[in-house]
Amino acid sequence: MTTVSTRRRRLRGPGAAPYLMAAPAVLLFIAFFLVPIGYAIWLSLHAMRVRGRGFGVRTEVFVGLENYLSAITDSAMYEALVRMLAYGVIMVPVTMGLALSFALMLDVPKVGLKSFSRLSIFLPYAVPGVIASVLWGFTYLPAVSPINRVATELGVPAPDFFGDVSIYFSIANIAIWGSVGFNMVVLYTALRAMPAEVYEAAKIDGASEWQIAWKIKIPLLAPALIMTSVFSLIGMLQVFSEPNTVKSMTNSITPDWVPLMRIYQQGFIENDIYLSAATSVLLALITVLLSVAALAVFRFRARRSS
Repeated sequence: MTTVSTRRRRLRGPGAAPYLMAAPAVLLFIAFFLVPIGYAIWLSLHAMRVRGRGFGVRTEVFVGLENYLSAITDSAMYEALVRMLAYGVIMVPVTMGLALSFALMLDVPKVGLKSFSRLSIFLPYAVPGVIASVLWGFTYLPAVSPINRVATELGVPAPDFFGDVSIYFSIANIAIWGSVGFNMVVLYTALRAMPAEVYEAAKIDGASEWQIAWKIKIPLLAPALIMTSVFSLIGMLQVFSEPNTVKSMTNSITPDWVPLMRIYQQGFIENDIYLSAATSVLLALITVLLSVAALAVFRFRARRSS
């Protein structure tokens, strides 16, 4: 009797239990992801217009792609995109290079204090971006900078962290400091998941640690490197808190220094939430297209190398 009832349950399937367990996640995804995206698209297709004689009445009207045309022809946005790319040329390669180097060094068997080193490298990632920007901002500020004080004591010229060119390195340094730890942990975890037999066979063949890292570990890390590289590219496109926080300490950072700052200025300084929504949608499309293109390039190169 028990066997028959068990077979009937198997034939009926799991029932509604999986759907009930997935329902909270689905509802949160709809409420905090799909609905905001839909509302942003709806706002981008509308604008506020004054209708009527005299003082008139402010009315929300449908304008189609007018906001998108204004966003595309916004010269300030193009300047912000150029500055973001200059920042990304520094941030992305340095972040990935340091993360890969730390992961490979921690994976060497003879390295000591691995737990302490992992924690020390990962800890900056746990610091919120705004707090990290404030800490580094005061480190850069000439009046209170310990680096400038040491330079003065040594009688050497103090570095200008807020120069027209050096500001890119200063902002990139904040992002690098906070993101290397996360990428390192991802890469190190991928390394630890690799079979030890591969390394042992290479050592038997006389391969050094450098040869193992260069010819075995890095090629096998291709999927993890692709993922972390795409994350870094997305982080480049979403840079906001670092320059926006440091902006109050220097004139080198304008209110529209990067795209997200320009979007913030459109929506909350110029009070044009509709144009801001259109620019946000365009930036989101750029992010998706760039991520897909980067994935395609990385996968193509990984296949060629393999």
